[in-house]
Amino acid sequence: MFLKNSRYRDAAAFQADEDGVVPFRGIRARNIGPASGVMEHTVTGYGGPRADQANQAVMNRHDSLAYHYYANDRLWWRILDANRSFVFARDLLDQDMTGDVILIPRAKE
Repeated sequence: MFLKNSRYRDAAAFQADEDGVVPFRGIRARNIGPASGVMEHTVTGYGGPRADQANQAVMNRHDSLAYHYYANDRLWWRILDANRSFVFARDLLDQDMTGDVILIPRAKE
């Protein structure tokens, strides 16, 4: 179902209940392996003109950070694995995050 190098390859499907009904046609959450932070990134502010605010939002996006640190924007999930307090990737764009430090792990453990 998944490619051999997919991070979801070992995730289990939902099982049918005693009536034979599958509650959700998908997979369960994947196991999150080690993602030890080796670097710290300070989330920048959103002050200034509207154009600057938009530029700051792009710089703080998880895919932009992955591109900056790994030269690969598809490794954004590594940053979220190291910062498990984020439920959604978009939480990183919250203005309340300004000045907070997030961990940047290695691209591979």
